[in-house]
Amino acid sequence: MNCRHCGHNLTSTFIDLGSSPPSNAYLTEKDLLSYEKWFPLKVLICDQCWLAQTEDYASPEDLFNSNYSYFSSYSSEWLDHCKLFVSQAIKELELDESSVVIEVASNDGYLLQFVKEKNINCIGIEPTESTAKASREKGIETIEEFFGVELAQKMINSNIQADLLIANNVLAHVPDINDFLKGFSILLNENGVATFEFPHLLRLKSENQFDTIYHEHFSYLSIYALKSIFERNNLDIYHVEELETHGGSLRVYAQRLDCGNRRKTKKFTSIYNHELDMGINSLEFYSGFQASAESIKNNFLQFLIDAKKDGKSVAAYGAAAKGNTLINFAGVKKDLINFVVDKNPHKQSKFLPGSRIPIKNEEYLYENTPDYLVILPWNLQNEIISQLRDLVEDKKLKFVIVIPQLKII
Repeated sequence: MNCRHCGHNLTSTFIDLGSSPPSNAYLTEKDLLSYEKWFPLKVLICDQCWLAQTEDYASPEDLFNSNYSYFSSYSSEWLDHCKLFVSQAIKELELDESSVVIEVASNDGYLLQFVKEKNINCIGIEPTESTAKASREKGIETIEEFFGVELAQKMINSNIQADLLIANNVLAHVPDINDFLKGFSILLNENGVATFEFPHLLRLKSENQFDTIYHEHFSYLSIYALKSIFERNNLDIYHVEELETHGGSLRVYAQRLDCGNRRKTKKFTSIYNHELDMGINSLEFYSGFQASAESIKNNFLQFLIDAKKDGKSVAAYGAAAKGNTLINFAGVKKDLINFVVDKNPHKQSKFLPGSRIPIKNEEYLYENTPDYLVILPWNLQNEIISQLRDLVEDKKLKFVIVIPQLKII
């Protein structure tokens, strides 16, 4: 396989998680009677441009189809995060009713609803039918297509250009990162700003976040690698913010390279130099990740087996993609985790891909409270523990966190 950015032949492995079905391919009762598509799940490192990337197997059509079940609006923490960003962006960029805000991978309108509230023109671009429909129901104009140069050019030809162009948790999801970013440089106006949020590779490695690796994530991103990728596609990163979302993310601010006049901030330089200090452009940095993941997997399995031997029941909370990576890597089935609870009605009454563990609503959890509840979206553990506090007090429920190491609360 050749690098998705620079074309260099890839020979170095970051981690091999075996194989699994796509992490958001939730199953219906009918699906249980047929086979699932399983794909190898392996991340390679380009030792030329240092982009970490999954090996090519699954196509975007296999991953982002009409049954896609990830809806962004079911986390109050995430909604608060996005509302604050919109407020800050409007103030800092001096956006008003004459401005145009466009979000790529706008999902169910979770963010653009806050832009619309301010009477600022906004357009969502979302290729998955289920979430695009939910966005339109919020009154948000939504283009149901994959984004790249072709769509950007069509929008320019229709006299649409962005003052603010947003991409939250999608840059890692695109198979052709050059075409995607080139589209941004086309659609952005001369003084416009593009923002991108994504999990930081540095945090992924240092905190054993191997469960954030799944087929829908084609790339795992550092500022070091992105600097050259952006510049190749006429974009200039001038500022970076560190965020705690998704276990440690970055928000990148970019302008057009050919006409932008914003100077690089000290924060950009600080994070870029920190990555270099950590050795992010050397193969040594990526070593040992496989062993760490296997140790976590083994400890998790041992806990589940011991709980079963002791007659204790175990369920999970959050039918999250990261949870599916962990469960399928560990080979866990419903004999060890009886069910998983999720607030998203689009997932309820379905089954996790691969493991086929049934997904229930919160009412079911209250009626069938287990001894242990594994929190699969560990990045939301505070929110989840808080909302289930009465189960701890009334039924002595204990929570289990697996990443970055096994912990019982």
